[in-house]
Amino acid sequence: MEFSKAFLTIFALQALLITSAKHLTAPATSDIFREYIGAEFNNIKFSDVPINPNVEFHFILAFAIDYTTSSSPSPTNGKFNIFWDNDNLSASKVSAIKKKHSNVKVALSLGGDSVGGGSAYFSPSSVDSWVSNAISSLTNIIQEYNLDGIDIDYEHFQGDPDTFAECIGQLITALKKNGVISFASIAPYDDDEVQSHYLALWKSYGHLIDYVNFQFYAYDAGTTVSQFMNYFETQTSKYNGGKVLASFSTDGSGGLSPENGFFTACQRLKSKKELHGIFIWSADDSMSRGFPYEKQSQALLAISH
Repeated sequence: MEFSKAFLTIFALQALLITSAKHLTAPATSDIFREYIGAEFNNIKFSDVPINPNVEFHFILAFAIDYTTSSSPSPTNGKFNIFWDNDNLSASKVSAIKKKHSNVKVALSLGGDSVGGGSAYFSPSSVDSWVSNAISSLTNIIQEYNLDGIDIDYEHFQGDPDTFAECIGQLITALKKNGVISFASIAPYDDDEVQSHYLALWKSYGHLIDYVNFQFYAYDAGTTVSQFMNYFETQTSKYNGGKVLASFSTDGSGGLSPENGFFTACQRLKSKKELHGIFIWSADDSMSRGFPYEKQSQALLAISH
């Protein structure tokens, strides 16, 4: 009996040590590269974008929105419809790119800035009805398109922060519990209203959010490397414990551009073991230039940590 107890104790300790070792050896940095695609209807295809086999590559379809698809779109209380370039980025194209590249996953982003020429609002009738509709409609889309995750990119709100937190938090909880998605991300930027909603979500449901696609390109176009580093530190402290990804835009809108030192900043983050990954807005804008910064971003991430 005493031998059995001792054996069980040793076995339990071994299991604990193995589990601890897994956490201790987990890299502080990551090789996640993510890119939004499909919002601008310029005939871009998944196969146009260069994919480095040594990174985890996430395409993010932009966007699915809970609005009608009529000429004058109106809110549908969580009943999502497809608003990305579905002709060129169809379900069969998703399957084809994932079959060709084993390191590729595909997500869809919810919301976005605009729809039909106006702002796209988060506009729930109630928490329960919105969540129920969202789970149903998104499960259908995700399963039809063989998608892997969702990204939350609402930027305009007709609900208070707590309502947003409960709607989105319950949605992510259900989709993960049901095995519909394997990851979820959020895409806030430095705006008081936006931050109040996403930080409320983070406070209650941050443990379910795998990546923070912080829109650093929403800062001024003249952003310097040192400013970027300060912004990154500030947002990392706000989304405490989260994988905040470095980001830039190829539409020339703002933030720290590759020309002005984005990759210098990434090297600094990497040396501090704080580079959790990179995302770009967007493949659509990069296509005319031949994707040089997509290649450079992935090459940087693929270097052994």
